[in-house]
Amino acid sequence: MASSLLSLTSKPPSITRLRHQRPPLTTVRVSAATVTTTTGMPDHHHPSLEITGGGADRFLPAFNTIHLPYKPFPIIGWNRHLETIFAAFFRTVPEVKYRRECLRTQDNGTIALDWVYGDHRSLPSDSPILILLPGLTGGSQDSYVKHMLVKAKSKGWRVVVFNSRGCANSPVTTPQLQTASFTADTCHVVDHVSSRYPKASIYAVGWSLGGNILVNYLGREHHRCSLSGAVSLCNPFNLVIADENLRKGFNNIYDRALRGEMHDEYNVQAGLNPRTVREYDEAITRVSLGYKSVDEYYSNSCSCHVVQHVRIPLLCIQAANDPIAPIEATPYSDIKDNPNCMLIVTPQGGHLGWVAGDDAPFGAPWTDNVVIEFLEHLQKNASKPESS
Repeated sequence: MASSLLSLTSKPPSITRLRHQRPPLTTVRVSAATVTTTTGMPDHHHPSLEITGGGADRFLPAFNTIHLPYKPFPIIGWNRHLETIFAAFFRTVPEVKYRRECLRTQDNGTIALDWVYGDHRSLPSDSPILILLPGLTGGSQDSYVKHMLVKAKSKGWRVVVFNSRGCANSPVTTPQLQTASFTADTCHVVDHVSSRYPKASIYAVGWSLGGNILVNYLGREHHRCSLSGAVSLCNPFNLVIADENLRKGFNNIYDRALRGEMHDEYNVQAGLNPRTVREYDEAITRVSLGYKSVDEYYSNSCSCHVVQHVRIPLLCIQAANDPIAPIEATPYSDIKDNPNCMLIVTPQGGHLGWVAGDDAPFGAPWTDNVVIEFLEHLQKNASKPESS
């Protein structure tokens, strides 16, 4: 269950802060009338949310949910750590039956796709498709993944969970496992789904590290991206800042929660018994990707570098009090300058929590309705791709 807690990563004190960072980190001020920030950046008026982005005016008509005040569930939703841990361990897990498909990549890696069982027979071939990218070490069994899946399925969408290498009991056939910067697997999955359902529009939702991977794909592969829209939630964006933040105070508990999860250069012993995510990435991940240090890996894996290049509609949802994906890492300027992007910041929510709304405290996160409204708006206005 610890996998539901996270999707983070990391740092180097020697690396300067990125220009995409919101300067200098400002506190989100929530009032009963409007939301402003100390940067003076123009935001849309809302009782309790911060809403901005170059595409905000374009996408706002899609939403009904966000016009209401954000009301965290009493007590649970008032503390970011309590909310994060509560959501990870006590949120209900919907019953979903999957049909697994394993894809083999060019480097002999294995990706596990979990499709909803029976949808291949019951849904039309042109039904919109939603690809879900879970967080660090997460997979198709996580509660936040299943809640989103159930919500999308109720709208007639075909849903598939993209389990990264080594996650969700998928076969391990290469030294490389889930990484924050490797977009080839995402390309492979999107191309595969697109070729299987050429008449369907395809969208994607990523949480935490899955959100970072998704935004990296959207920015780096914008010239070949065939998605019609995407949503990123609790994205750490800047892994250098996220790692620094993770080492502070109580936040260390999230780092320790993940431990336990050839070539002579690999430090196999450290990789098998890491005390922190950073130790695992130093021993295994950065070596598999060819980086000289874990700091270089983190610096080159930040999705905040590429937000400016995103060419499809992208909704980003962050919590101002997220202990793992700190709000100061969010690339406000690039989101504001990109006409395809919109950002919603909630005053509370923790990490993958958002224990608020009608389904709180044990049901779906508050964000699920917002995400579905956005995706249905895009689908309603999308032109179906020509069949090949």
